[in-house]
Amino acid sequence: MTDRAIARLAAIFVVLFALLALRQFWVQVVIGPKLAENQYNPRHSQIATGRGSILASNGTPLAVTRGEKRTYPQGALVAQAIGYASSRYGTSGLEDAFDRVLTAHTDAVDPLTQLRQIVAGTQGAPRGADVVTTLDLTIQSALVAGLSRHARAAGIVLDPRTGAVLALASIPSYDPNQLDARWTSLLKDPASPLLDRSTAGLYPPGSTFKIVTAADALDAGVVTPQSTFSDNGGLRIGNFTVHNDEEETTGTQDLAGAFALSSNVDFAQIALKIGVDTWFEYAAKWGLGQPVAFDLPVSRDRLPAKKDVYAGILAQLGFGQASLLVTPMRMALIGATVARDGTTPRPYLVRRIAGGETGVATRPETIAQPITAETAHEVRDLMVQVVKRGTGTAARLPGVTVAGKTGTATNPHGRSHAWFVAFAPAEAPRVVVAIVIENVGYGGTYAAPIARDVLRVALAQSRS
Repeated sequence: MTDRAIARLAAIFVVLFALLALRQFWVQVVIGPKLAENQYNPRHSQIATGRGSILASNGTPLAVTRGEKRTYPQGALVAQAIGYASSRYGTSGLEDAFDRVLTAHTDAVDPLTQLRQIVAGTQGAPRGADVVTTLDLTIQSALVAGLSRHARAAGIVLDPRTGAVLALASIPSYDPNQLDARWTSLLKDPASPLLDRSTAGLYPPGSTFKIVTAADALDAGVVTPQSTFSDNGGLRIGNFTVHNDEEETTGTQDLAGAFALSSNVDFAQIALKIGVDTWFEYAAKWGLGQPVAFDLPVSRDRLPAKKDVYAGILAQLGFGQASLLVTPMRMALIGATVARDGTTPRPYLVRRIAGGETGVATRPETIAQPITAETAHEVRDLMVQVVKRGTGTAARLPGVTVAGKTGTATNPHGRSHAWFVAFAPAEAPRVVVAIVIENVGYGGTYAAPIARDVLRVALAQSRS
């Protein structure tokens, strides 16, 4: 064989080797992660093997692998946030959102790690990274205990200074340790225990939305704290008449009185002063109807189309009705914005990822500033009056100034939903709470006491 033939054959082998290397790179590096996540990948039958742990903020295990089984030491307490990892039914919650991080990557799908291990001489059984959450189990327990007095409810507790979610709960819940055995009954349960109402539940916000209406009106300069309003029991707008609950009347009030007594008639007037164009401008500033950047999926708020909003609809939007729907997460962020001088923190549930050569920590971020600091302070003062002398007195705490707003949201599916949004201490807020209870009645009667109890525990924890 001539030298030229040998060279040609060698070139062919070099090209074939290069193509093979490119193919391996494509399969393992480019599309490897997507193949690993595919539900039909046989590796999912050993989903628990080597899987990293999910931990509370203090290191308490929330999801761990024991042998070849995934277990959940806290059971139903944190099920909605943590979710499940099942070889039969897939993943949900943080188990789903951080599946790639938690999964034990073998050498076959992580060639760079393989190379590092060979060089370092550290080959061994692969293990996924650990996910450390922001959840405080003491606060979580208080939140679940309060919500569990009712058939269907949800709540969020967060630190407005950073956006860290301290507790997140949805009632009814389920025990992920029994998921495989109870899957069919969980799916058929009309109470939807697999649904995370705190992030996916959509509700009319009712009078809690008066926080936004007051903030928008003050920020736009269409009202001042000294403005007065007359509520004589009803407000006729075309063919529609606005009433308060139980046909109550509040007479003539300044803005603080209208807010504390939660007059729908007064806030319908305020919404009309704001106007359709300005209402939608501020809705965009608050992020209403836009995705929420969170570690878990959050349902988008539902707003009416601008073209469909006439005076009667705008009046109802002023007190959180019409076709407006929001999540408890959204209302918690609205409360946090007021507490945080008009800036909205990005909420997060994962504090850091611990594993591999380096850990990744979450850095607090600001995602919006819908109102000025001055407006936020004025709304804070309005919310303080709600708890001092208005519809939210059940949320009072000895020695602590609580700012809050009740909501009693009418809906077509039975009794009103009870809401309460609050933060404390009002002068230097450390905790925000948003509570919703389905089909029970007044927010001041049912939701405010739960918020009070959760605030008490959370404030004590923040000092420890």
